[in-house]
Amino acid sequence: MLTAFARAFKTPDLRKKLLFTLGIIVLYRIGAHVPVPGVNYANVETCMKQAGGNSGLFALVNMFSGGALLQITIFALGIMPYITASIILQLLTVVIPRLEALKKEGQSGQGKITQYTRYLTVALAVLQGTGLVATARSGALFQSCPVASEIVPSDSIFTTITMVICMTAGTCLIMWLGELVTDRGIGNGMSILMFISIAAGFPGALWQIKLTGKLADGWIEFFSVIAVGLAMVALVVFVEQAQRRIPVQYAKRMIGRRSYGGTSTYIPLKVNQAGVIPVIFASSLLYIPALVAQFSGSKAGWATWIATNFTKGNHPVYIVTYFLLIVFFAFFYVAISFNPEEVADNMKKYGGFIPGIRAGRPTAEYLSYVLNRITWPGSLYLGLIALVPTVALVLFNANQNFPFGGTSILIIVGVGLETVKQIESQLQQRNYEGFLR
Repeated sequence: MLTAFARAFKTPDLRKKLLFTLGIIVLYRIGAHVPVPGVNYANVETCMKQAGGNSGLFALVNMFSGGALLQITIFALGIMPYITASIILQLLTVVIPRLEALKKEGQSGQGKITQYTRYLTVALAVLQGTGLVATARSGALFQSCPVASEIVPSDSIFTTITMVICMTAGTCLIMWLGELVTDRGIGNGMSILMFISIAAGFPGALWQIKLTGKLADGWIEFFSVIAVGLAMVALVVFVEQAQRRIPVQYAKRMIGRRSYGGTSTYIPLKVNQAGVIPVIFASSLLYIPALVAQFSGSKAGWATWIATNFTKGNHPVYIVTYFLLIVFFAFFYVAISFNPEEVADNMKKYGGFIPGIRAGRPTAEYLSYVLNRITWPGSLYLGLIALVPTVALVLFNANQNFPFGGTSILIIVGVGLETVKQIESQLQQRNYEGFLR
């Protein structure tokens, strides 16, 4: 990986792309520290110090915003509205025939879907910004802080509208910066900004573990967490690269005096076909009951039960529910993102077949069978990786935003591998010798 980056810096046009990407990253991190107008930043700092980095229900969104959510900056919403909009559009593509037709149109259809994603991102940013302002004003953003209700001193409609507009504009700016990295940088812009948001919280979270540690002034816990993190990275890389290759043979066809086909290829089915999406779905769904109980202010039995079982991440009911939801969403997402019948029809259309399997319906059934078999270990792996913060809560007395949590490691490793592959492919294009050897 380091060799690829070193070679990229020696190539003039790639060096420009890397420096441009680094400049965008610097702008993004600066924006994450610019407060929104109408916020008493001194009270925010007081509550942040008292909370000790434990963001409770807002841990996931705070992680994706690089810590900007709890500081209520112009980039407080981060890239989360865009991620949510992309997932919603991807799910609606399976349900709405118009979107499915656009997806099959190629570049022009994908451009339309991207445009719809931007519109939905703005709408979600307005909705989430309004919710964040209401949460901060009520004091629910930092429940144990005495000055939490004074973070937004003014109750005027003008202040609320100004704050929502600023945060929505910040989300739109992040979206634009990501597209600039995709077009003029090294590519994969949105994923890189997500990578930077998560990685920005690592140093502070690791140092917090050292400060709260008790063995050898906290250094034993510090290095133990780093060792566990490196082991997790190695495990995630191994599983993310694992795939089942289904061999495909294309029949030879004679058109005039020329022969076409007769080639062999394969269909790569990844063990973790769903990526990090099931973890995000499960985390978001588990936040809903706690948020409903929190904002309802009810003292009824159901509210007490939810507050007891779904607020703390180390409760057995929370752990079991979280694990089962991840397994369910892994199968659900794979079912809607990979269509065996469509793949089988395309193979039959171009004269392809799996050796030993008849074309058409038997091929679709075989692909579905293999996909279900490899999704089981993939979903169990996702569930176990996602439970690492829960173990950290018990062993290291860490907060819920544990640096080497399942979601953060999955995203960082996935984006890192994809970025390195893109750099290597661009290097290969510029240094390809072809038949000149």
